[in-house]
Amino acid sequence: MTKYTKNPDVIATLSDEQYWVTQENGTERPGTGELLYNKEPGIYVDIVSGEPLFASSDKYESGCGWPSFVKPIEPAHITELRDTSHGMIRVEVRSTHGDSHLGHVFPDGPRDRGGLRYCINSASLRFVHRDDMVDHGYGDYLDQIEG
Repeated sequence: MTKYTKNPDVIATLSDEQYWVTQENGTERPGTGELLYNKEPGIYVDIVSGEPLFASSDKYESGCGWPSFVKPIEPAHITELRDTSHGMIRVEVRSTHGDSHLGHVFPDGPRDRGGLRYCINSASLRFVHRDDMVDHGYGDYLDQIEG
């Protein structure tokens, strides 16, 4: 079983934006994330810890300006916290082991797929293509990736 941790060596290599988002609870500007329009098959993992977070088969175009998912690939790797910043009440989403700020979850997702929208910053994610999943240690999740 893989152990995922908040890796200081990885944190030291993050770009300014990746650091700001994951370590300082920042939010990238809408429409600017490099993974927003990614339609390749694979999984999205925490850029800091590598823990698997979301599957491409659960990604959808919500129109909000950030990558959106209907559910986590491994619920144990997601922590949800009450967020009252900016005069709003929201639910923050963090990676469990890496403790990276990922984004927020909202109850306005596709009803036929559970009704949730995990609105996630591209800067907090690393994409692992289906063809590379086994080599990178994510082979157990291949059955959750479409075609």
